[in-house]
Amino acid sequence: MSVIAPKFRLGYFLKGIFDNLFWIITLVTLAGIPAIQIALFFLPLPIIDGEILTAYLAFTWLFNPTMQIPLIKTLLYSDLFRIAAFPGFGFAALIAAGTIFVERKMLAKLQLRVGPFYCGKIEGILQLAGDGLKLISKEIIIPAKADKPLFWAAPVLFVGAAAAFVALIPVAPGGWVVADLDVGLLAVFAVIGFFPIITILSAWSANSKFPFIGGIRALHQMVSFEIPLILSLLGVVILTGTLNLSEIVESQSSFPWIIFMPIGAIVFFIAMLAELERIPFDLPEAESEIVAGWLTEFSGMMYGLVQLGSYLKLYAFAALFVIIFLGGWTGPVFWPPLETELITEGMPIPNYVGDPILTVNTPGLPLFDKDPNEWVLQQQGELMYTSGQLLISGVIWFVLKTVGVIFFILLPRGVFPRIRIDMLLHIGWYKLIGLSFVNIFIALGLVYAGVIGPGGIL
Repeated sequence: MSVIAPKFRLGYFLKGIFDNLFWIITLVTLAGIPAIQIALFFLPLPIIDGEILTAYLAFTWLFNPTMQIPLIKTLLYSDLFRIAAFPGFGFAALIAAGTIFVERKMLAKLQLRVGPFYCGKIEGILQLAGDGLKLISKEIIIPAKADKPLFWAAPVLFVGAAAAFVALIPVAPGGWVVADLDVGLLAVFAVIGFFPIITILSAWSANSKFPFIGGIRALHQMVSFEIPLILSLLGVVILTGTLNLSEIVESQSSFPWIIFMPIGAIVFFIAMLAELERIPFDLPEAESEIVAGWLTEFSGMMYGLVQLGSYLKLYAFAALFVIIFLGGWTGPVFWPPLETELITEGMPIPNYVGDPILTVNTPGLPLFDKDPNEWVLQQQGELMYTSGQLLISGVIWFVLKTVGVIFFILLPRGVFPRIRIDMLLHIGWYKLIGLSFVNIFIALGLVYAGVIGPGGIL
């Protein structure tokens, strides 16, 4: 028997607020006001011009024209901004949200359906927000015999591992990465190794048959394809002589490594599909056999966290493919270089009020220079650009390449069937590992022949 949910009534809602108004005011007075004062006046922020910045000073300096650009520059280069906004979690979450929407619409077109349509005036663009609110509002049901601490921790650990993966991805020149490590690629391998452990722990903690079967399948699949995944990247490491991801991108200023390493790129892409559990390698989540695999017992926001982590992981893998094989953010600058005088001194423009000609700085260009008080010019070949020009152009190229790779990751879901488990493992252990060694031998041949790589034409 179905139960009809009661309708929302504004009067009852307002009455509930007024009934508790006294306690709300008391709580705000005793806790909220002191917390706001501490945040405004006592929490230290970066130093600008020898003065320790606070939230209150930052708010007042927004209305001071001489301090606006230094303040904005300092906040852009703060650790909090990098982690929360760009190039960290916020940037990755935005691309992940777009990926979910595009995937649903693309699959609908391939399957002769409409897809999200009613929620939002433009092609159901608000459907994702509606689904998010639905997951937040749903009840979280935990199996009676589940290992509750591990069951609760698994989605958080999954999102945390995906966020750590995102933190290692450089997205633009000038050090725009959360964690710029000299052994960045090795750190990527370490983070990827956590996903099978988290998957099997979440499957085991549910104490249910379907999640356990899906977890075992996922474990077999991930372990089988992690070996060719790692081996496929060794060719690029041999050619560049570095594990730093930013340096790998800079080594592709003339041409992308996919030109010389097509076998490695193909192996990495196939292994990436298996690591992401995407069709045709989605056997751990075979709906017709084991419901939702190792995700079966998750509900509410716990399921939402796992899905968020999955799409963050998808973005990170696609971005890693772009960095290793497609040149990352490298590409022609979208606009011509500007004259040095125009950049540093501004541009004279007539003032129609009657005042003499004014000198106005070119807006927006100095914001991404690291030094808050100076313009920074960078030479690319024989041309001079501001760091802001190179940053914006690099981000555009990075996003375009990453979105292209994501499209080809999503495409097999509407085209290919699933692969049987024995065939899947045979592909990983026999075919891809063999091709990975062929890719390594090609890289060694190019290096020792002096054609390319350390000691070659680079």
